[in-house]
Amino acid sequence: MANTPLMPKATAVWLVDNTALSFTQIAAFCKLHPLEVKAIADGEAAQGIKGLDPILTGQLSREEVEKAQTDPNYQLKLQGSKVVVPESKRKGPRYTPVSRRQDRPNAILWLVRNHPEMKDAQIMRLVGTTKPTIAAIRDRTHWNSANLTPSDPVTLGLCSQLELDMEVEKAAKNAPQPVAGEPVETLMPVDESTSEDAIAAAFSLDPSQPVKREEEEVIDADAVFAKLNSLKGDDTEEEDEDDTK
Repeated sequence: MANTPLMPKATAVWLVDNTALSFTQIAAFCKLHPLEVKAIADGEAAQGIKGLDPILTGQLSREEVEKAQTDPNYQLKLQGSKVVVPESKRKGPRYTPVSRRQDRPNAILWLVRNHPEMKDAQIMRLVGTTKPTIAAIRDRTHWNSANLTPSDPVTLGLCSQLELDMEVEKAAKNAPQPVAGEPVETLMPVDESTSEDAIAAAFSLDPSQPVKREEEEVIDADAVFAKLNSLKGDDTEEEDEDDTK
């Protein structure tokens, strides 16, 4: 709760009219200048303002006022509210300043690529967009798809890092878990990918030639040519028979 009472001038009017507090005490409590409180007492300021009882509104206790009246050096202390008012939840998409709205498609593309498990509602909360826009960027039917560049929404100032982390964590909890026993594809460890054998094998490959698979049968050139010669011999015999006829 703020240290300033509700409606300071109206509270000062009530304290001037209903208590024996000094101008300095009222000014310190209401966050006003002592001369302004003196002008209120003289009727030169706050004319037409109805006084607000701070005891009735729960901002001061009667014991606190009596204690301050007996001790001119005592400063009134604002009493905290006993009722906690829940903060109203914001409805609808987040408001995005006009200067940042052209960055939203880039942020959506970044979220779609880096966090595909995130739901549309979460993206809407983060960058303040709509479902049709998210769908168009996912399907690459957005009018400016060719010029979009994935950009971190935190870097663009569309949301805070804490908000992004919370949504990512929530999306990870709702993501389907892998089936037990199903192999999980992972990257090769650094030790294996940077070993001498792996580097030598990578540089020995000819990119212009297809990779030969172990399953392919080894072709015997002699057998192929022998078969071709036998076929050629059969054709020659057939031609000789035709000539004799």
